[in-house]
Amino acid sequence: MSPCQSCGACCASYRVSFPCYEVDDLPGGQVPATLVESIGPHLVCMRGTAGAPVRCVALRGTVGQSVSCAIYEFRPGACREFAPLAALGRGDEVCDEARRRHGLAPLLIAAA
Repeated sequence: MSPCQSCGACCASYRVSFPCYEVDDLPGGQVPATLVESIGPHLVCMRGTAGAPVRCVALRGTVGQSVSCAIYEFRPGACREFAPLAALGRGDEVCDEARRRHGLAPLLIAAA
């Protein structure tokens, strides 16, 4: 199991913003329009991430225990690109900061 499936700290720490063309009401978009809000002429964000307390509307479960994304298959590019090595057990500064905000230890690389 990926450490991301028991974490979710990023989804409850940062604004998830991305270009409007990723929304499903435009040709080629796939993020459900009902789950986003506008933050500029060409930018949207996932509902729940624009203000405090931050928690993406698509996040299911309890941060630090067991989580999932309700739209994983259709998640925005910002989510796809976030902490690319976290699923392998290696965080980066931004991932580790999100984890610290929720009282979780940084991700470590397992000894080979």
